[in-house]
Amino acid sequence: MILHTEQVGSGEPIVFLHTGLQAGTTDFEYQREYFKSSFQIILPDLRGHGKSINNNLSNFFEDSAVDLSHTLDAEGVESAHIVGASLGALVGLFFAKRFPEKVKSLTLSGITPEKPEDWLEMHKQEVRFQTELLENNEAIAYFDQLHLSDWKHLLDVVRNSEWYPFGETKDLTDIKSPILLIVGEGNPNETKGAITYPLMQDNVHVSIIPFASHLVHSEQPKLYSEILNLFLRQIMESD
Repeated sequence: MILHTEQVGSGEPIVFLHTGLQAGTTDFEYQREYFKSSFQIILPDLRGHGKSINNNLSNFFEDSAVDLSHTLDAEGVESAHIVGASLGALVGLFFAKRFPEKVKSLTLSGITPEKPEDWLEMHKQEVRFQTELLENNEAIAYFDQLHLSDWKHLLDVVRNSEWYPFGETKDLTDIKSPILLIVGEGNPNETKGAITYPLMQDNVHVSIIPFASHLVHSEQPKLYSEILNLFLRQIMESD
């Protein structure tokens, strides 16, 4: 499918891939304003999110990578800097492995490189959070107006304890484009990637941000943006 996409700015394209249950225009808001004077900002709604109507989420990451490829083709974008957080970072990771010719660089945050020992307990907590969410009328009303698809199907994806693609996140060696990993110091499972990924290959750059955790791009938006800008500028200067 071709994803609903908003765009601002002009220049080299950056694709920002939003977190779960958000949409292109409700996430990376600080970064959109920060970069729009120098870059073409592309803000897709992932399948089942926002205005990208699709309730087929059974093979979410593979299908989302293909969606993004079709969307960039439709927009006439041959390659772009891909930036994703959490769910969007996982989509970006799949995309970079399957469509390397379309990736100028890849920036990831909010991903876990290896399965934590307490994963099952972590998953149970997530399912409990989802159950509470579905009992919150205010939250339901918010997500109802944000998503044109039935957003509750998105919760079904992560109810299976095997949903997380650790087989993909454990190894980045297939990705030859420059990679930037930005992690918050408050999430030890994610900061492991700052140690393990650079040992695998020399195209990985890492930054650990203080006073932040899983959603580092929104918890420390200024620091995140400045580091991302430095990364992108060095790539552009070396081309």
